[in-house]
Amino acid sequence: MAHQATFGNIGEEDRAAQDWTFANAPTRDLTHCYHDYPARMIPQVAGKLLDAYAPGAKLLFDPYCGSGTSLVEGMVRGIGVIGTDLNPLARLISKAKTATPDIGKLKKRVAELDEFLLSPRSSNVPEQIAGISRLDFWFKPQVIEKLSILKSFIDELPDEATRLFFQVAFSETVREGSNTRNEEFKLYRYEARRLEPFDPDIYGIVAAKLRRNLEGLQQFDTRLRRLPQIPQAKLYAFNTAANIPPDEITPASVDLIVTSPPYGDSHTTVAYGQYSRLSAAWLGLPSPAQVDRTLMGGSALKATPRFSSPDLEQAIDAIRLKDEKRSREVAAFYSDLQTSISYVSGLVKPGGYACYVVGNRKVKGIVLPTDAAIRDFFEAQGFSHADTFYRRIPNKRMPSRNSPTNAAGKVEDTMTTESIVVMRRRS
Repeated sequence: MAHQATFGNIGEEDRAAQDWTFANAPTRDLTHCYHDYPARMIPQVAGKLLDAYAPGAKLLFDPYCGSGTSLVEGMVRGIGVIGTDLNPLARLISKAKTATPDIGKLKKRVAELDEFLLSPRSSNVPEQIAGISRLDFWFKPQVIEKLSILKSFIDELPDEATRLFFQVAFSETVREGSNTRNEEFKLYRYEARRLEPFDPDIYGIVAAKLRRNLEGLQQFDTRLRRLPQIPQAKLYAFNTAANIPPDEITPASVDLIVTSPPYGDSHTTVAYGQYSRLSAAWLGLPSPAQVDRTLMGGSALKATPRFSSPDLEQAIDAIRLKDEKRSREVAAFYSDLQTSISYVSGLVKPGGYACYVVGNRKVKGIVLPTDAAIRDFFEAQGFSHADTFYRRIPNKRMPSRNSPTNAAGKVEDTMTTESIVVMRRRS
């Protein structure tokens, strides 16, 4: 089903007036409040794209769904949603944010936890946990004990939706109670002077998370109950750069894609796997230490491929002149992105839209034109360029400077703007 976009064919002055920054907008309502996550798309961007390009849509797909922002925004508009992500913690967060547990029963479980924690009890404190090489390096002994007690309660919860609700609160509590610097995505232990007085109130942290998340769930539930029918949400773990199983998503069945792919390989941009590792390990999620290697660009290429994007080719050639190895690492990411788009494009109905929120990062001082590459990759798959919007990044949790080489003292300014590339599949 083709849809006429609200923003289609607008003039340059009107396009410039479109506000995509949302500098003071609340970004933590509904179940968006559940869990922090690196480089999250804010809900206002996803919502605005859905309102503009998806009137009457039945199905939304997010091929790199992260913590599920676009999925939640699709559901409250009555749209069925499908997401996939390779990070098991991201999938758990997305499942929790799109789940609809019985709120009355949930409140009883929260009260039961309060009683559980008030009763004197001991726990089998683990000496090690799979996925964390040195448990006592990352957690103080009293934190390990309290987290173990909490986990014993959560593991006994009978239904998945309730368990997911508690697990996301537990996950954030793990991170905030750990010895890692919470302002960083990568794992960096607090220095000794800061670590010595550190004594996190584990039970207080999880209680606050549960109260906050319950309020968000009630908002989400209220919005869903206004709809004629509550839409379905499906979460998968398949890699869109390898294949999209047709028995999971029927080709040419998706009305709209709204997504924000990674900015680059996790090794030098946002370390999703490192951010997730401690929580994923405590939750018993699969391969928490291997996530960054499996994401786009996680495996370097022996030779640099050629791309159907002249601007991207020029940028990679410029990097190659400075650092051959680094150019291959960059090319590996774009090779995976190009392959992913070749699979994703076949899911979109004729007349449907693909909206990609991307950033143009720097490598070796060279700006990589990801927005132009996205456009070129989709045009090669039978799409036309509908529009590109630009927004400043006031809210997206990104460091203002980073160390792309991980070498001491060598830092670069990170991106402060994003491009919102909108492509339409030709009929």
